[in-house]
Amino acid sequence: MHSEHGDRKVIYRIDGVSKSYLMGEVEVAALRNVSATIHSAELLVILGASGSGKSTLLNILGGLDVPSSGTVMYRNWDMTHASETELTQFRRKSVGFVFQFYNIIPSLTALENVRLVTDIAENAMDPKDAMALVGLAERMHHFPSQMSGGEQQRVAIARAIAKNPDVLLCDEPTGALDFTTGLMVLDVIEKVHKELDTTVALITHNASIADMADKVFRMRSGEIIEVAENTVRKAPSELSW
Repeated sequence: MHSEHGDRKVIYRIDGVSKSYLMGEVEVAALRNVSATIHSAELLVILGASGSGKSTLLNILGGLDVPSSGTVMYRNWDMTHASETELTQFRRKSVGFVFQFYNIIPSLTALENVRLVTDIAENAMDPKDAMALVGLAERMHHFPSQMSGGEQQRVAIARAIAKNPDVLLCDEPTGALDFTTGLMVLDVIEKVHKELDTTVALITHNASIADMADKVFRMRSGEIIEVAENTVRKAPSELSW
């Protein structure tokens, strides 16, 4: 179990983070004074309805967006005052992203899609190992059009983990999938988390997925309204929604 944090370092320290966007003439607050810590090798679920600020928080953790105020420390690095070049390097080296829609290239095989990342990463996995880890060793030479939605999402996960990232950020990874396929994808994320000791943050509006997490942030109206830790984590196969 990863719930004892005695030997776990803090990987993210979020302090008083707010984020506002201009929508025409109106300023919209996506995050309001959020403070939290995320530990290394933790499986975090960020839970909340649409518009609660989950994606904004995830994008800030991934260096895709910057706060309007407050600070985010990644290890001992202040991301908040980093240059665009530094943030690009951080995303390239340290972060794997998995989105609701798979963003894989239809004209390339599954393996070629993964190899796009491993060719430019510094300490990448063998792309075939990444495919095996997500259970697609037999399908690596198939094109996306020959694969189901769940298989395509697993290719996207293989691509995200193949560069050996410190952090895997998943934005509604089961959002476009049916229940059974969604469970298979969560199974893969759980396996990656355990076998690679990767810090995983997964956002969802589906409350039952929170049962597989070490820690849960519940969000509403741009705020973290509750931080909960699961003393017993459920396996994806034990979830019901």
